[in-house]
Amino acid sequence: MRVMKWSMIALAVAAGTSQLAVASSQDESKGFIEDSSLTVKMRNLYFSRDYRSQETAANRAAGVRHDQREWGQGFIGTFESGFTQGTIGVGVDAIGLLGLKLDSGRGYAGTGLFPTGSDGRSQDDYSEGGGAIKFRVSDTVLKVGDQFTALPVFATDDSRLLPEVAEGALITSNEIKGLTLHAGRFTGINAQDQTDSDSLHLKSANVFGGTYAFTDNLSTSLYYSKVEDYWRKYYANVNWALPISDKQGLVFDFNIYDTKSEGSNARAAFDGDKLDNRAYSLSGAYNIGAHTFTVAYQKVSGDGEYAYGVDGGGTIFLANSIARSDFNAEDEKSWQLRYDLNFAEFGVPGLTFMTRYVRGTDANVNGITDGKEWERDVDIKYVLQEGPAKDLSFRVRQATYRSGDSVYSDSLDELRLIVEYPLSIL
Repeated sequence: MRVMKWSMIALAVAAGTSQLAVASSQDESKGFIEDSSLTVKMRNLYFSRDYRSQETAANRAAGVRHDQREWGQGFIGTFESGFTQGTIGVGVDAIGLLGLKLDSGRGYAGTGLFPTGSDGRSQDDYSEGGGAIKFRVSDTVLKVGDQFTALPVFATDDSRLLPEVAEGALITSNEIKGLTLHAGRFTGINAQDQTDSDSLHLKSANVFGGTYAFTDNLSTSLYYSKVEDYWRKYYANVNWALPISDKQGLVFDFNIYDTKSEGSNARAAFDGDKLDNRAYSLSGAYNIGAHTFTVAYQKVSGDGEYAYGVDGGGTIFLANSIARSDFNAEDEKSWQLRYDLNFAEFGVPGLTFMTRYVRGTDANVNGITDGKEWERDVDIKYVLQEGPAKDLSFRVRQATYRSGDSVYSDSLDELRLIVEYPLSIL
């Protein structure tokens, strides 16, 4: 699950404003060591979830509560070498992940922060490490091994203490001005709260596609993926930014997926039902000074819900995929109203505020055809702008979710307190 995909907007703008360099990236390589970087992101996360239901005697006897509360400290280390000089540059990347439990107990587990044992308790710690080798020719890079991905048809999730990690090969090419191409094959992906090499049991996923910026303000994306024994997907995006003045502008963003199940695993995951659906979203954002107002509409049509997960927990680039629900049930329609405020305009750079409300109707789920759900989110974040603790951030995320029909889950209240500090070592 992901929030509104502003990363795609940033990608389009970056692609559109890039210039065709006289020399390629490989020509300008300084060397394996000279271009290396080592960073450690420290993430402290408190996660609380209250299902708003009464505890039954049976649940109490089993040690299961209606509320879940866990607190942990995560360390996300990434090393990226430079490329050796020459026609073909060679480099290596490495990932090191460590999660430490600070507070949790039997009955309170299950937030997705830690692996859970057979006794219902979260593990005290968990870790994972991996590496990749990479090759660069001109402005094209081939990376083979463990990596994070952010493709609309194969995206690793980073919404808990530690991120998902994918295993495979990915080619990224920027040879043509404004055009970014991707082609890859992945054979494993590990969940955020697991340490196995492939806890999501991915056999293989082939992905192709790219993003092209026609102008500085207009870009489009087209991707294809085939996940063995699950489904094939097509994805398309159009993003148009329309400046009005120095402090005013409009941004329109359209996303669509076409998914069709192929294989026994997809049917098993959805109680024998086939998937053959289209899911799309259209959003419009108006920015004036410190204020941004957004309206979005999303709809799923065809057979089954928009499905993802084995191809990455972030593989849902739809406007109404937010903190708790994705509003992606079969036949579901949903509207979003969102407001963002940047306090830099008022002399407090680094402080931002966001609130949104999404309501979904006509969901075909749990034997009903008119399921309803709604969610209200509040997000406040502050990032230190200077001093020895520069880039230290504090974030509060609160979500209220309600559904008498249990479209996504039972009604609940959710709270996340996040403190992050990216430490640059090299």
